[in-house]
Amino acid sequence: MHNSSDLLALIESKYGEMSKGQKIIADYIREHYDKAAYMTALKFGQTVGVSESTVVRFASELGFDGYPELQTALQDLMRSKLTTVQRIELSTDKIGDGDILDAVLHHDIEKIRRTLEETSRDDFNRAVDIISSCHTIYIIGARSSASLAQFLSHYFDLIFPRVKLVHASTRSELFEQILRIDEKDALIAISFPRYSRQTIEALKYANSRGTNIIAITDCASSPLTQFSDCNLFAKSDMASFVDSLVAPLSLINALIVAVSRRCSETVTRNLERLEEIWREFEVYEPAKSGDDSGGKDSK
Repeated sequence: MHNSSDLLALIESKYGEMSKGQKIIADYIREHYDKAAYMTALKFGQTVGVSESTVVRFASELGFDGYPELQTALQDLMRSKLTTVQRIELSTDKIGDGDILDAVLHHDIEKIRRTLEETSRDDFNRAVDIISSCHTIYIIGARSSASLAQFLSHYFDLIFPRVKLVHASTRSELFEQILRIDEKDALIAISFPRYSRQTIEALKYANSRGTNIIAITDCASSPLTQFSDCNLFAKSDMASFVDSLVAPLSLINALIVAVSRRCSETVTRNLERLEEIWREFEVYEPAKSGDDSGGKDSK
């Protein structure tokens, strides 16, 4: 299977050997890969004026097992390269003019379902092992992924004594925060298309230091995976220019629960101490009579 980031370069390298029909397909992909990503082979052929079999042969000539594999590469390429304006245009085509609330929520439900099907249990369990046994946990997520990183950091702070949320601002400040990271530590990196360059730079440095790296990203062709020890994939296809973080957050929730169960004695001890502190300093508004939400004080 090809890395989608190399797809355009692959097409360019083979362009001189292509037939006239295949060059038509190649030209269309180079100019309109966002539209081609969701076309069937039949629809693609009709759009550019070649036969369906020509489209299928084109995929084979590039080294793909079939058209579906080429289509997956196109979709990965699209997610990583689309501009904000292109995202809005594409989402208009996908959602249409119907019930937006219904369409967006159903898209998110589908993303969670696909995440459940495609996430590796082996990698998930390995991530729990790494987190539970490391010295310091570093967590990084830039731009929209920063909210996911902060959420994960908040709950890990309740479990572990050494959790460091890396704030990706300037390059110098980024490296100052991870200067001492080494093989005893773990770095959890969160990034989805369009991928953060600062996050990737942090991964390169951590990788050079022998750090255990966990990537939370969208697919195997994500640039994060070339540096990570285990990968947790969550679907984040946009419903508009807004990144959908529903499936990634659900995956992170599962990770927090799994780690807390692994470290159950520590979690119980820490939360008991925190409850005493919260009550003493009146951190939370007292629950009203008949309110059964008192067990949610960790928010």
